[in-house]
Amino acid sequence: MIIKSIELADYRNYDSLTLFFENGTNILYGDNAQGKTNILEAIYVAATTKSHKGSKDREIIRFDKEEAHIRTYLEKDHVETRVDMHLRKNKSKGIAIDGQKIKKAADLMGLCNVVFFSPEDLGIIKNGPGERRRFVDMELCQLDSFYLYNLNHYNKTVEQRNKLLKDMFMNPDLKETLGIWDMQLVSFGSKIIERRKLFVDQLNEIVGEIHKKLSGGKEDLVIRYEPDVTMEDFERKLKGSQERDIRSKMTSAGPHRDDFSFLVKDVDIRKYGSQGQQRTAALSLKLSEIELVKKIAGDAPVLLLDDVLSELDSSRQNYLLNSIGEIQTIITCTGLEDFVNNRFEIDKVFRVADGMVECMSNGQNEQRKRLS
Repeated sequence: MIIKSIELADYRNYDSLTLFFENGTNILYGDNAQGKTNILEAIYVAATTKSHKGSKDREIIRFDKEEAHIRTYLEKDHVETRVDMHLRKNKSKGIAIDGQKIKKAADLMGLCNVVFFSPEDLGIIKNGPGERRRFVDMELCQLDSFYLYNLNHYNKTVEQRNKLLKDMFMNPDLKETLGIWDMQLVSFGSKIIERRKLFVDQLNEIVGEIHKKLSGGKEDLVIRYEPDVTMEDFERKLKGSQERDIRSKMTSAGPHRDDFSFLVKDVDIRKYGSQGQQRTAALSLKLSEIELVKKIAGDAPVLLLDDVLSELDSSRQNYLLNSIGEIQTIITCTGLEDFVNNRFEIDKVFRVADGMVECMSNGQNEQRKRLS
């Protein structure tokens, strides 16, 4: 699947924008804070219904407007698909595929798989467990609609249970209903735990070889799933923590507290790895994500690189650029020098300035012009 074009209306700093992409490498370059990342975000929203930043719909809509629109044209095996997304400040978003309105976001998932890679992702190893859970959830929600269903229902159940715990402070009799929410948590949560375990197993089949190449054959990387509870012990742990949960007014056990560790030679590099080791592991993880999408979905994802090259040294830049040759890629950067130095082929170049996007006729000509 490739993205042929995207149209934006009243999206962040764009009142109106239409871009046509090539099948290979597309570059959006310009100074910082000009709107490059907003275009990548719009592509991600169109594919997944959510912002990679976690932004709410009302934050995405142009500040003086009530609505925003995203239209993307996708193509697979010479068949074109149109996706329309209608964002509203005070209502849920509307989505249509080829003019047919869909009722659930899950119906959109998997139509166009995307992998988003930003400088923040380089900190996934050293940052908190929430970042690592988010990485896993973002990918699994695209690949597995059943996981998306269970995760959404699990999160809603945690919210409802937490609300009940707070209400019990004024009305202790509500404790009798706590068991109902516990049963739902165990039901949805157990399926999440099972799928996350499988996901880590699948990543480990891929990430080791990639990391070995990135580290010059010096290191093996192993990802380990660290569930807060096992499927077998979930119900017992919830019951055992009821009194503590009532006092703290929060649910203290479940997959919303899971973590993932990264081991190099049995050393946990979250805590004891150098910055170089952590960044190499993060890059290995993202490249493994691409390969896993190919394996599970049977189709290459669209790769969105948000100013990542500037954060990598030359060897990691080379490896990343060499790894994306067969994938439609949309890249943001402040200049084209890194691509020229690596003799990397560019299919289309856009210059972004003050919320305006200018299409350059030929990527290679633009490289030469900029450096002459």
